[in-house]
Amino acid sequence: MEHLTVDVAIIGGGTAACAAAVALREAGLTVALLEKRLCGAGASGVNFGGVRQQGRDLAELPLSRRARLLWDGLSAKLAEDVGFEATGHIKLARSDADMALLEAYARDAAGHGLDLQLMGPNALRAEMPWLGPAVVGASLSPTDGQANPRVVGPAFARLARRLGAEIREHAPVRHAAHDGTGFAVEAEGVSVRSRTLVNAAGAYGGAVAGWFGEAAPVAPLAPNMVVTEPLPHLVTRSIGVVGGDVYVRQTRRGNVVLGGGRGTADSVDGLARPVTATSLGAGARTLALIPDLAHAHVIRSWSGLDGEMPDHIPVIGPSATTPGLVHAFGFSGHGFQLGPVVGEILAELVTQGRSASPLHPFRIERFAEWRGPYRSDGEIEH
Repeated sequence: MEHLTVDVAIIGGGTAACAAAVALREAGLTVALLEKRLCGAGASGVNFGGVRQQGRDLAELPLSRRARLLWDGLSAKLAEDVGFEATGHIKLARSDADMALLEAYARDAAGHGLDLQLMGPNALRAEMPWLGPAVVGASLSPTDGQANPRVVGPAFARLARRLGAEIREHAPVRHAAHDGTGFAVEAEGVSVRSRTLVNAAGAYGGAVAGWFGEAAPVAPLAPNMVVTEPLPHLVTRSIGVVGGDVYVRQTRRGNVVLGGGRGTADSVDGLARPVTATSLGAGARTLALIPDLAHAHVIRSWSGLDGEMPDHIPVIGPSATTPGLVHAFGFSGHGFQLGPVVGEILAELVTQGRSASPLHPFRIERFAEWRGPYRSDGEIEH
């Protein structure tokens, strides 16, 4: 058994956790990060790869706006190409009611500094003539885009390691407690003592919070994803729809990535699997939007395990029961874009006891009296 003593222990190895390890090392603190499998291989690495501000809960927009500033320089910071491209994110309306929702959201988002461009059918088809007849309008966020989710989390982990963080993979945490003088974290093959503990355990964040007497009703969420063979470039924007039942983008290499609906998730073994019928349904909805993809060959489908909160926004902030414990989990299917800035926010909470970003909507205390029901109808487009 290896024994480590550090300033900060982090449970979880997703993008937010690894970005926090980087920021904490940059602040001069010693860090040990414990990940049950491989860093960036969970929800951070299996999602759609959308880097979007548009369509978020308004409470998330201040964080999302701050996060967007980081993405332009992320490849340089990490010394690795994360594939970020500001292709714009376009959200399509398939009815007049959908368009009314886009118009209302654009008005609300403007109050947070997010400028969305509403497009009618003529303007939309002038730019994207390959769209199918079901589309009646859209909202464009021109500064949004996409990146490679399989790269970002591991790249943060590698940078954290270069900066001197102790990164332990294949080290599932069995238990953590506060003994009055600090935190004791027991993981497979390693025990850690620390002054501060960061709970970034994803779908297991609620279980970790429970060790400290805090209610956090996290449900497993499994996005159902599909990718095609490389194709001639056609899809110029990252695409979503009102309702979130399908989302589509095309990579630099030409592969079309699409998703919609949910796979199956087993939070006990930590695995998730795609569902064939769900993949076929997402494919049919994609063809209604982009008929020219009818002859594309699907080469792979997959899923992964994320954590979903009843109100579809994450828990971010200090513990209500245990000084020195900080939470960041339950991103509910749309945490990829936020990951880098959540890492910064966690470092601010650890080093300063507060953050420059407004975190009140994300406090864990909002679930102290929660008794249900659990909603599972939120959009899961990353």
